[in-house]
Amino acid sequence: VPELPEQNKGSIYMAGTSPSSVFQAYTKQFQKDLTNLLSSRAEEIVPGGEMVLILLGRSIPDPTSKDCCLLWWWLSRSLVEMADEGLVEAADIDSFNLPLYPPYKHEVRDVVEEEGSFTINRLETFEVNWDPFCHEDDENCLFDKLKSGRNVADCVRSATEPILRSHFGERLMMDDLFERYARLVGEHLSVEKTKHFNIAVSMTRK
Repeated sequence: VPELPEQNKGSIYMAGTSPSSVFQAYTKQFQKDLTNLLSSRAEEIVPGGEMVLILLGRSIPDPTSKDCCLLWWWLSRSLVEMADEGLVEAADIDSFNLPLYPPYKHEVRDVVEEEGSFTINRLETFEVNWDPFCHEDDENCLFDKLKSGRNVADCVRSATEPILRSHFGERLMMDDLFERYARLVGEHLSVEKTKHFNIAVSMTRK
């Protein structure tokens, strides 16, 4: 988790309303973490060996883009709803920051080149629906906002519940949180079919 010089009020992640210091802290932490990952893998891979990384990323340089923030903004809104009802403390939301950073593809390239252990063979991008079970080209898939919201909520819960639990403690009712999250995400997807943006990079050990 990046060390933020100030609280990210009302949000658990980067948001359009976040101060610039929040974005700078997340960027710096990403650069450090990816550098450490590459250095560690370089010790394990023989010269000429290959490695492929697939990262959740963003499609444009702007770190406030929906590629970065929207999925987590709805989770923040769910927590804020619960705080408004006295179910969690607002201060706990302000002090919590998800340890995630979706980079722009040039940021990935820059870190790989700066670290120096690998040569990039290919760097490509692709998109995946938020709801992995519903695709536009599947004629048998009929959109159901409640079902799609739950599908996304289940995926996000599997990745975030242990982190949320360690910060908020037993007082945070996970079923309640992700029911709210599923509702908000389902309503969003009924208006806009949002996608995850991914970066795949193939590298060879020098």
